[in-house]
Amino acid sequence: MAKTVNAAVLTAPGCVEIQQFPYPDVLPEGGAIIRTELSGICGTDKHTFKGEIRQYAGTAQEISTPFPIIQGHENVGIIEEITKEGSKKLDFDGNELKVGDRVVMCPDTSCGECWFCKHIPDYPWCNDIRSYGNSFSCANPPHLFGGFSEYMAITNKVKLYKVPEGMPPEIAVFAELFDVTYSLDKAKELYAFDGEGFAFGDTVAILGAGPLGIMHMIKARMLGADKIIMTDTSQFRLDIAKQFGADVTLCLANTTEDERVDLVKQLTGGRGADVVVECAGEPEAFPEALRMVRKAGTILVVGNFVDVGRDVVLKPHEICAKNVRILGMSNHSISGYNPSMRMMQRYQNQFPFEKLITHRYALKDAKEAILKSMDYSQCMKIVIDPWKK
Repeated sequence: MAKTVNAAVLTAPGCVEIQQFPYPDVLPEGGAIIRTELSGICGTDKHTFKGEIRQYAGTAQEISTPFPIIQGHENVGIIEEITKEGSKKLDFDGNELKVGDRVVMCPDTSCGECWFCKHIPDYPWCNDIRSYGNSFSCANPPHLFGGFSEYMAITNKVKLYKVPEGMPPEIAVFAELFDVTYSLDKAKELYAFDGEGFAFGDTVAILGAGPLGIMHMIKARMLGADKIIMTDTSQFRLDIAKQFGADVTLCLANTTEDERVDLVKQLTGGRGADVVVECAGEPEAFPEALRMVRKAGTILVVGNFVDVGRDVVLKPHEICAKNVRILGMSNHSISGYNPSMRMMQRYQNQFPFEKLITHRYALKDAKEAILKSMDYSQCMKIVIDPWKK
């Protein structure tokens, strides 16, 4: 058994060090140890690297990412050790877990006692929400609270999900990201014959063709979208979006906002998109979404999870005048992991998720990997493989 564990530690914005931690002598009470296979670099990881660390701003659970921290919350791995209690209680659906099982995890932990936990239990909107790879400092034992590490220490508040038989880690690593697309399921809940929400045959515009945008495009197609329009600053990413089924792609490098809005209207008989999904992670995308959506349409704000410190000017009258439905989604459904993995497995021939991984980096090259992930002209999904030499 390993005596020390290597991990990439973000000691301060822009500063990554490979550090060694003790392999836990005692398992967390009711918990487990997972041998990390892959950990995806998320947009949140990039923001944290840049020092944009304010999250859930304006709410009771507003937090700033603590340093030092082991990043990585899009994780898949193999159970190395597990407590007797953990084998019976850590799995979300109550299945018994054992050493050797491949699992993904919900990175968020919650108290189970606050008003939000008791009244909206399907989403981790807890007043004391904490997240692996995001808000647990590695300065505190057992230290291993993120996926940019050879092993992770799983506490009894974590929810695990067994990966379907035959699904490789290169697909399972997208489980958390694909689960975020439950924003589209939420829009489906609004559908009625008066034209609200997300209906079969709707036109969906997605602002941002990174991994989050691609996941929303795939989910929109699964749920019955007709025309799907995608925008991005990167032609490289838009070309991948085309390969995965986008009908129309618009590059910000060679179009103006007016041109993009006008083209969406041309493609929809002058109305505008039925649903617009903001996956850009840039505040400036929201005013464009508001212009692009039709009257009584729906806007999903998914990408602006981190407060980047930039404001935009909005006219509340436009929201009122267009009767727009706006859904902000800062998290994902804890009940959505298993359905998401089953759907990824069912559609893996149509949507080869693993091909979205354009780069795979060793743990020692974590800083280079994060920097590369910000080069949108040449990459899509970048993953950290802690065991790659």
